[in-house]
Amino acid sequence: MDGSMPNIKKWIVLYPVYINSKKTIAEGRRISAEKACENPNCIEIDDCCRYLKLPSAIELDKAYPRDFMQRGRVRVQLKRPDGSLVNPAIATRKQLMFRVAELVPKHHGRTKKQEPAATSTTGPSKSSKGGKKKK
Repeated sequence: MDGSMPNIKKWIVLYPVYINSKKTIAEGRRISAEKACENPNCIEIDDCCRYLKLPSAIELDKAYPRDFMQRGRVRVQLKRPDGSLVNPAIATRKQLMFRVAELVPKHHGRTKKQEPAATSTTGPSKSSKGGKKKK
């Protein structure tokens, strides 16, 4: 593990903001809003990189400078030290962003979260009335 740590510095950085459809170009989005996904996180991006057979590492202590409240970034290895591509289908960071953005909505964590949320929205909406509570 100690031998791979200096190599991580050479890997490309992928912040979740780069592929977030809710952000503007000025806020840091790097791909078009139509191809971006909604509110990705580091774990989903890391899982997608591993699915694409790309070595990746999550750095939770790092933050995007324009949005320092959102913590975390992912380091991804596109090229080996000898210069050859790890995955020949993905040669540039732009291609990586497009592929990850299309895989994140299909992530197993997202599909599981949406099913219980759809059933629980009808219950609390009836009981959440504004105003004073009766004694």
